[in-house]
Amino acid sequence: MKGQSERVKSIPQSVTLTINSRAKALREAGQSVFNFSAGEPDFPTPPRICEAAIRAIREGRTKYTETRGRADLREAIASRFGMLYGVPFDPDHVVVSCGGKHALYNLFQVLIDPGDEVIVPTPCWLSYPPQIAVAGGQVVPLPSGIDDRFQIDPNRLQTLIGPRTKAIVLNSPSNPTGAVYRAKVLRAVADLALRHDFMVVSDDLYAPFVYDGKSFVSILHECPELADRTVLIGGVSKAYAMTGWRLGYALGPKPLMTAMATLQSQSTSNASSISQAAALEALTGDGGDEEVAAMVATFEKRRNVMIERLREIPGIRCAVPEGAFYAFPEISAYVGTRTPAGSLIQGSLDLAEYLLEAGIALVPGIAFGDDHYLRLSYACDECTIEEGLGRLKTALTHLVRPNNSIP
Repeated sequence: MKGQSERVKSIPQSVTLTINSRAKALREAGQSVFNFSAGEPDFPTPPRICEAAIRAIREGRTKYTETRGRADLREAIASRFGMLYGVPFDPDHVVVSCGGKHALYNLFQVLIDPGDEVIVPTPCWLSYPPQIAVAGGQVVPLPSGIDDRFQIDPNRLQTLIGPRTKAIVLNSPSNPTGAVYRAKVLRAVADLALRHDFMVVSDDLYAPFVYDGKSFVSILHECPELADRTVLIGGVSKAYAMTGWRLGYALGPKPLMTAMATLQSQSTSNASSISQAAALEALTGDGGDEEVAAMVATFEKRRNVMIERLREIPGIRCAVPEGAFYAFPEISAYVGTRTPAGSLIQGSLDLAEYLLEAGIALVPGIAFGDDHYLRLSYACDECTIEEGLGRLKTALTHLVRPNNSIP
């Protein structure tokens, strides 16, 4: 019997999901573990949303829907985000999928031809590169770091644009860095996209999570004329604590959306009809904005606690994340140290393994394209952050350099 395809063999497992599973397994085995790995709000799905799903079941709304999603849900998405972005969307600009990750997968499959290049600012969400690769594309990294607050350098971007450049992926607020792109940066990217005729994939899943009294800014706010070459990715997973409902969507040019719907018709067909009913309530029901605002305020408090505790650890540098719910501390000072058992810490993966043994689950930066960092989610309560960061500090102080000095 023949084995797996070479294409599938090249796909890595999601490091985030793997570490989260290991952390849960350790907990089930009785070990104390502080889990900062998963980007999953710890809030329950609002009752009104759950009731809408139950009502849909009782009313028999359990059949197939249109492949691209219920018309009323697509109308709600087009209306809501048309107002947010200042762009006149209609339901034919929308495809509803089984989560934002699914929407991105479909998009890359219909957008990319073999050999096409996609510019990806790094550090980046770990699923962009494998999804692009599976579609036959080539990832062109656009590095940034803590010293430039993970902003895109337009001059550096221009040097990466070539004849095979098909798109750039934007993720603001960013997973994993928490960076929020400046308006002038987005304007510069838009100018380059117009001049060189490439697409913009704007992953806006964390758009509601912006802190310090600031507002979310999209590339379409800065350049509405880019709408015919921009695809927006959104979902209800983060904003409404609905990760398990698996409901995301794409908004973009109608030909691309039609192609995505065609592809989806041959894979998953429609997203769950029950999840669609819940998503419609999430987006249009009373009290939604207040629920999101309360969640954002709580996350901002948690962020402040986590950053304060991280900055108390010798050798750690961490920019204040302006959005999402991740901290991305720079840990270069600990590379070259050894564990109490004598193992050498050669990078973020070794450090994450050591910390997991100490009961702290987090994600190594190498999974996001930069081995100098770790990612910690603060989608957990303040007590967990306080106690977990205390344990993290203790574990790091046990690492020593060859001369027995602490970093």
